[in-house]
Amino acid sequence: MTAILRARLTQQPLWEFALVLYGQPEVEQACLALQDQALVDVCELLWRCWLLRHGAVPGPRSEKGLVEVLRWQREVTAPLRRLRRQLKPEAEVQPGVAALRKTLKLAELKAERETLGRLERLALTASPSALIPAPSVGAEAAEKLLANALCLQKKTHLSTLHTLVASLDPPTTPR
Repeated sequence: MTAILRARLTQQPLWEFALVLYGQPEVEQACLALQDQALVDVCELLWRCWLLRHGAVPGPRSEKGLVEVLRWQREVTAPLRRLRRQLKPEAEVQPGVAALRKTLKLAELKAERETLGRLERLALTASPSALIPAPSVGAEAAEKLLANALCLQKKTHLSTLHTLVASLDPPTTPR
């Protein structure tokens, strides 16, 4: 990884990037649709967008490390999300359940922040195979890279991904 790329990634931490991107119009809905309909891990999606925004893609070392991060998501974050969602109807009529659901939502958010921290550390490792320059960083190429990495093929999923990629700032070129 070049020093310039490392500096750019460090100047815009993944958590801050994720908050800004997620706050863009239609991005939250696109992320949740991909999560619920295509089983995409939103943290992984945001991480890959962050890297593409800076002209990089995960290298072999990062892809290998991603397996452990996704295990964390399955074992920690997903159960919190599932419980929070299951409690929604009851929380609408039971104040105690509403308070519990709020606590679960906060725990889920903290678990996602931990995931993004792990993904950021994975990308910033000193290993030369952690990141590689993106072959082309235009919007169409970014969509193809993301679709392939996330195994998206259905037209509806690709259309949803397009909505998300359209919200990315123009990517910078790696140096």
